[in-house]
Amino acid sequence: MRTAKLAGDIPEMKGYTADVPTEINEALDEGKEVFVEGSQGFGLSLYYGTYPYVTSKDTTASSAAADVGIGPTRVDDVIVVFKSYITRVGEGPFKTEISQQKAEDLNIEEYGTVTGRRRRVGTFDMELAKESCMINGATQIALTCVDRIFPNCERVQDYSELSQEVKNFVAEIEGETGVPVTIISTGPDLVDTIDLRDELL
Repeated sequence: MRTAKLAGDIPEMKGYTADVPTEINEALDEGKEVFVEGSQGFGLSLYYGTYPYVTSKDTTASSAAADVGIGPTRVDDVIVVFKSYITRVGEGPFKTEISQQKAEDLNIEEYGTVTGRRRRVGTFDMELAKESCMINGATQIALTCVDRIFPNCERVQDYSELSQEVKNFVAEIEGETGVPVTIISTGPDLVDTIDLRDELL
């Protein structure tokens, strides 16, 4: 009902708010790098997700840019982040879902960060990945938790040291989506990352 106050109008918030669109666009004008991170998964988008089992807003890259006041012509890259398997909390369609027992056999057990409910687990959904890349206008893919599906690649930091099985998985994703996989996470630490972005230059 438009009765809530804006953060900038609350005295206690003085010094903690800013004109975000102006600051970000000025940073871009100065040649600075700006990173905008979206929230929630593509499948939870109010517009494109598994309605009614969705969140209350659009979760695509275009909305993330609009949320902070960046026009589409100012975006250089859109990196979509895919886990090597899918999880979701609560109800809703889940065509690649596996049993909790099978998930445990794979050593995959996750809980929602807000509700604490156990997440349902499924195998990688290529059709969903393709749709996500299309609607988000993806230019790169970051693939995480590869070590959970392929334990033999745990903490590997060099692409050449990945097993052929993992390389085939990456190649299949690239072939189906038409988008290069440039970041591969093979463990829980930041250093457990294969970064191939320089190869795009």
